[in-house]
Amino acid sequence: MYPEDLKYTAEHEWVRSPGAHEGSVRIGITDYAQDALGDIVYVSLPEVGERVEAGSTCGELESTKSVSDLYAPLAGEVVARNEALDATPELVNNDPYGEGWLFEVVPADLDDMGGLLEVDAYVATLEA
Repeated sequence: MYPEDLKYTAEHEWVRSPGAHEGSVRIGITDYAQDALGDIVYVSLPEVGERVEAGSTCGELESTKSVSDLYAPLAGEVVARNEALDATPELVNNDPYGEGWLFEVVPADLDDMGGLLEVDAYVATLEA
């Protein structure tokens, strides 16, 4: 349910390294998060070229249940966003670790990846 090759945050985001762009990491939300949100109907993502700060709000996910903030797991520059989500936001529900990815960032400091959770630590936060 939670891929072992990813890093996670306590806010239920995942980070895949490397991303599709040179020096980037890909970011999305976990299966737990998409399930808790319910059917996602709208996604607001940071713009390409925007700088995000770790832990800061950088977008929103709107579902039939609520609107939830999206947090940047790492500081850096946004180099890609999943434009397919404009027309088909349900991809986040259907394939949160694949086609439902959200955006890519070139981290300001790759060492910040060390502060993210391994899969076992993330799962432990869900069970606490």
